[in-house]
Amino acid sequence: MNTTARYNRQIILPEIGDSGQEKLAKAKVLIIGAGGLGVAVLPYLAGAGVGEIGLVDDDVIEVSNLHRQVIYKSSAVGKYKVDEAKLMVSELNPLVKVNAITEKLAAKNAIDLFENYDIIVDATDNIAIKYLINDACLVTNKPMVYGSIFRFQGQVSVFNYQNGPTYRCLYPDENSNALNCEDAGVIGISVGIIGMLQANEVIKMILEIGEVLSGKILVYNILNNEQQKYDFEKNTNLRIDKISFLEKYNIVENQVEEISFEEILNEINNDEILFLDVRNQDELPEINFKNSIQIPLLNLENEIKKLNSNQKIYVFCQSGIRSKKAVELLRKNQIKNIKSISGGALLMKQLLKEEIKIGID
Repeated sequence: MNTTARYNRQIILPEIGDSGQEKLAKAKVLIIGAGGLGVAVLPYLAGAGVGEIGLVDDDVIEVSNLHRQVIYKSSAVGKYKVDEAKLMVSELNPLVKVNAITEKLAAKNAIDLFENYDIIVDATDNIAIKYLINDACLVTNKPMVYGSIFRFQGQVSVFNYQNGPTYRCLYPDENSNALNCEDAGVIGISVGIIGMLQANEVIKMILEIGEVLSGKILVYNILNNEQQKYDFEKNTNLRIDKISFLEKYNIVENQVEEISFEEILNEINNDEILFLDVRNQDELPEINFKNSIQIPLLNLENEIKKLNSNQKIYVFCQSGIRSKKAVELLRKNQIKNIKSISGGALLMKQLLKEEIKIGID
């Protein structure tokens, strides 16, 4: 296959040339997340000729993904995202090797995965995972290309580039309760723009051209097309090694116990059980049981006295992310008999509808 013809339009750029194309071909990039950001980053890295791309995600494609995760087809609903993404790349550029990794990123696999790649792309919408990615990048000395979306605004930065500032330097508060896109809402254009900006940072680092967004964060608003760049400094007091990383994250992962709503359907209205809703007051769908209480996660620490520590408590949020944080918080405050409901209110509502339908039938 004639690689010169494929890449001709970028090879003729003086900043790239044949030597730059060789750098791209030798590069290895790991993308964490095959959702909106990930599928915006992936085609541009593959099209440019990045030699090896890893893609980590254990999710399957859902209909609700298709409005923003535009590389997937309606006919692929129910299939693993990484498998479909790999198929797309094979048709776009068969010269690129894609490693489809159908795993959830965790402390037990992050360091081993990161060591095999040059650059790590954070394409997640989970705050806790972003800290894990950052810390694993510090342990393995890899740059982290960060992207995030909140409704119509997006952010891009590069952390740990040539020993530069990290995610924790910009966001030191690990207990932040930002909503993910499933909870807050998102339009596909937002993730497309931010994902392409992330891909641009990757390309610049590989080619060693331009100014990398290290120590700077770019904030872009799609409603008015305004963008700002803000500088931030490195916190030289931050130290994370492999031992502290494994101790920290293995403890957290082992602490949070999940349970499916199906297993506890018969506990609805049981006075010995408490269902704790940690969503904000305006979030839908409504989930109201006789034995439920709503305390938004932001207020939970100040309102713990409302809970009976002798009760068994099942915590839920919109999708199962904030409820895990709530469990961690409550356990730190000596409330032990507590579990997070996997899938959150969205799955709970679906199961309740099915239960009602079965009852009618």
